[in-house]
Amino acid sequence: MFYIKMNENVSLKQLDPCEEETLFRLVDRNRSHLRNWLPWVDGTKSIEDTRSYLSFCENEYKRAELINAGIWYKDELVGCIGYNEVNQHNRFAKIGYWLSEDMQGKGMMKLACAEMVRYGFQEMGLNRIEIRVAISNKRSQAIPRGLGFVQEGMIRQTEWLYDHYVDHLVFGLLREEYEKNEQLVLK
Repeated sequence: MFYIKMNENVSLKQLDPCEEETLFRLVDRNRSHLRNWLPWVDGTKSIEDTRSYLSFCENEYKRAELINAGIWYKDELVGCIGYNEVNQHNRFAKIGYWLSEDMQGKGMMKLACAEMVRYGFQEMGLNRIEIRVAISNKRSQAIPRGLGFVQEGMIRQTEWLYDHYVDHLVFGLLREEYEKNEQLVLK
C-alpha cells in the first residue's frame, strides 16, 4: 500500500475502494470547480462510479501501472495525486493532481508533487516525469514551474472538455535534472 507522511498534517495514501463514499462526496462538493479542468467529473454520478474507479486503480497499482493517492490533511481527504500512467520499460510516468477548492493556495499541492517526484526518482527508478496542464490553468502551471520542470511544448487540442478542446502545456523533469537540483524540488 502506497503511503507517505509528508509532515504532521499532510499525508499521501493510496485510496482504498472502501473510501468510495468519502471520495465521491469530495468530488460532488467540488463538482463545478473541478469541471473547469477535469473531463471525468460529469461521468462520476454515483458512489458506484467512484467504487468502480477505485477498484480499477487498485488493480492497476498491483500491476505497477499507476498510483492513485488521496491527499489527506488532518485525516480529511482534500484531493488526489498520482501517476496516471507509468511506463516501466521507458522508466517514465505522468503526474496528475487536483485539490478541493477550499484547500488551494496553501502550498499543499506543491508539497505533494515534490514528494511524488522524489518517490518516482528515488523509489521507482524513473528517468522522466511529466506533468501536462491546460494552457488556461495558470495555478496548476505554477506547480511544475516551481519544482524545476522544463516547459517542453504544447499539445494542441489534446483533451475534450465537455464542449470544447483544450490545449495542454507539457512540463518534463529528468532524473539528471532532479539530482542536480534536488533541493529545488524538495523546498
